[in-house]
Amino acid sequence: MNISVLGAGAWGTAVAIALTAKNNVLLWGRNATAMQHMASTRDNATYLPGHPLPATLDITADFERAVRHASGAQDLLVIATSVSGLRPTLVACQPFAPHNVIWLCKGFEENTQLLPHQIAKELLGDNINTGALLGPSFAQEVAKGMPCALTIASHSQDLCRLVVQALHVNAMRVYSSDDLVGVEVGGAVKNILAIATGVADGMGLGLNARAALMTRGLAEISRLGVALGGKAETLMGLTGVGDLILTCTGDLSRNRKVGLALAQGKTLATIVQELGHVAEGVRCAQAVRGLAAKLGVDMPITNAVAGVLFDGISATDMIGRLLSRDAKQETL
Repeated sequence: MNISVLGAGAWGTAVAIALTAKNNVLLWGRNATAMQHMASTRDNATYLPGHPLPATLDITADFERAVRHASGAQDLLVIATSVSGLRPTLVACQPFAPHNVIWLCKGFEENTQLLPHQIAKELLGDNINTGALLGPSFAQEVAKGMPCALTIASHSQDLCRLVVQALHVNAMRVYSSDDLVGVEVGGAVKNILAIATGVADGMGLGLNARAALMTRGLAEISRLGVALGGKAETLMGLTGVGDLILTCTGDLSRNRKVGLALAQGKTLATIVQELGHVAEGVRCAQAVRGLAAKLGVDMPITNAVAGVLFDGISATDMIGRLLSRDAKQETL
């Protein structure tokens, strides 16, 4: 199968490495100098250092070549940009009319509050098979070939079969779902909750507090997912509770690192400078807070995180506000 991965960050590179086990894969990045260096050194020194790129992995900065490589009926175009980069990438792909497109990003578009599949529908319509490939996964472990389970969510059974055929190999397991809303909401909101648990851990509040935040956070994810038309049971799976556990507890999580830094009193600007990029949970928090308010969905942890990120509330005050909430019956 011909597959092109658009986006040579850590996750795009890791997925490209995994896909070469049984496919003809091309990895595209916009920086021509960086892509030439990757091709010659067989290493993504900027985003995924120390993980050799297979000799069979083709590397290019030629966008048209990359999209045309994966434009056949049995080919697969994989978009590995951030949510903010999804719209312009899809627009750039339109002239080449690819048959099968999936994305790896997790979040809501900041200004429109749209999920990735809603952006894709707006730009590509219903004539192209589209879907989201998400789940609990760190790029470094996927690049090493360590065990991993993902979910492909799509309304097209043909696309689900195609993705399973391409990725279900060696230590990687791929499951399918038709609940795009549930899968994408789980993947998006867990990043916000990872910031919250990072704050709690950074303040030394203990494992009990972490468990409470994650559990009540899962309730927030479920409420929003159902309000948007998703299935509650989807949030109990890989892209819900599975991704939540990984991102809230794993030391490789960028969003958890944001929370740990906030607990130290660092500003968001300082944190972004130290990380070298904005973690998706930061962008997502503002969009989800606005969407929840519009839908009347109660999301106190999300609101607290957004308050720290954007309203000048301290991490200490955030925890205080959450702990001072009135007792109520436990419900989803």
